[in-house]
Amino acid sequence: MRCLMSILLWCCVALTPLRAEELDLELVLLADATGSIDDAEIRFQRQGYADAITDPRVLNAITSNIYGKIAITYVEWADMFSQDVVVDWMVIDGPQSAELFAERLMAPPRQAFGRNAIGAALLKGKELIDTNEYTGLRRVIDLSADSANNWNGPSITEARDTVVNSGIVINGLAVLCRHCSGRPVSYNLEDRFFSEIIGGPGAFVVTADNAETFASAVRKKLILEIASEAFPPARDIAALDSVRVK
Repeated sequence: MRCLMSILLWCCVALTPLRAEELDLELVLLADATGSIDDAEIRFQRQGYADAITDPRVLNAITSNIYGKIAITYVEWADMFSQDVVVDWMVIDGPQSAELFAERLMAPPRQAFGRNAIGAALLKGKELIDTNEYTGLRRVIDLSADSANNWNGPSITEARDTVVNSGIVINGLAVLCRHCSGRPVSYNLEDRFFSEIIGGPGAFVVTADNAETFASAVRKKLILEIASEAFPPARDIAALDSVRVK
C-alpha cells in the first residue's frame, strides 16, 4: 500500500508543471555574426554589450521595474543553420549578475558563420523565449545588423509576422559602422529596419553610426527596452537622438 501511495505521489509531482520565474522582461539579443563581421568586430560588439549591461544606468532601469530583474540571452546569428547561443538565459538583478553575464559573454570563441538569414534568426529568438523557464511582463527580441539582406531561410516578413503575432516585440540596432563595415550603398538601412524588420507595440530602431557611439547606442537601447513607467513611454522615445519608433 505504501509503495502504491509513493508511486501515486511521484506521478502527481511529475505531472505538476513547474512554476516559471516571474520577472519584468525576457530579452533575446541577436547579434550580427555574418560574413561582413570579422573576429575583431565580434569582440567589439560583445564588449559593447558587456559594458552596457554593467552600466549603472542600465542596472538602475532594471531595478526600478516591478520585479527588479530581467532574463537575458545573447545569440550570434549568421545563416539559417548558424545561430550560436553565446550566453544562455541569465537573470540580471544587480551588479553581480551583470558582471557575470559580461564575463561569460567575452569568453567563448566565435561559432556563427555564413550569409544573412534574418528570418531564421528572428524565429530562433522566438524559440528561445517560448522554451525558457521565465514569464516576463514583456518579451522582446533585439536584432542588430549591418545590412537588411536575407539570403537563405524563412523570409523576414514571414518570420516577423510569426514573432509579432505571438506577442513578442522586435526592436533593432542598425549598425552603420564598427571597424568599419559601413553603410549599405544601395538602400537606407534604418528605413529597411523600420519597414521590414521591427514590429510590435512601441518597437523602435536605434542607430549606431560610428565606432565611438556603438556602446552608447547599445546602452540607450537596453534602457529603452528595460524601462518601466519610471522612464519615457514609447511614444516619447522618438525625441531621443538616433531612435526611431514604429
